[in-house]
Amino acid sequence: MNTLTSYLVPQWISIAFLIAIPLPFILIIGFVRDEARKIGHKWTYPAVMAFFALYLLYIVLASFNGWFNQVALPPKVLLLTTFPYAFLLFVVVLNTAIYKAIVTGAALESLVKLHIFRLIGIFFVLLALQDALPKPFAFIAGIGDMLTAISSVFVAKAIQDKKHYARKLTYFWNIFGTVDILFTAIAANVLTKISIDTGAMGVDTLAVFPFCIIPAFAPPTILFLHWTIFKKLKNFSV
Repeated sequence: MNTLTSYLVPQWISIAFLIAIPLPFILIIGFVRDEARKIGHKWTYPAVMAFFALYLLYIVLASFNGWFNQVALPPKVLLLTTFPYAFLLFVVVLNTAIYKAIVTGAALESLVKLHIFRLIGIFFVLLALQDALPKPFAFIAGIGDMLTAISSVFVAKAIQDKKHYARKLTYFWNIFGTVDILFTAIAANVLTKISIDTGAMGVDTLAVFPFCIIPAFAPPTILFLHWTIFKKLKNFSV
């Protein structure tokens, strides 16, 4: 049985990550709170907050109990967290009345602004510089995330200012962000397969706490947000 390879990650990177990782949860919870209040669904905000708290607790407990330690394809962290969470978002949440009401009432630029949390992609780069992730993978994934995050500010501004190119710009930005996260997810699995077959460096660091929060949370959440933006763009006009 293959087990995860431990790579030495400086403590300051782990601490910085733990300080930064609440950002996406705070932004999403704040967005849900504001939009749910508009339509009179005050219970949605505490429900989402409670779910994220329980989900994070589950990730931490699973990690410390060694549930992600076996190197397999698909990785255990995906089987036990990412896939069930994606099912919840795309099969359950997507079809709820509250989701549809929030999406209908939310401003497009508010959804775009949420992607600022992808600045956390800098941790891919930091881990690569410490030889804890394959550099080509980490640089592409990390820089792609950061570009998506930074450009979201300008895309949201174009929407707010009702620029004539706002719809087209948002559409192409959304495609770029989607391709970036899909590349990261697919490449991580490819590298895992190569690692199992040849012993080359894989993405084991992303299955170890605290960085296991990234695959457990980011791909489904980011894809869900992009999908929601595509839905909003269908009826958007300047």
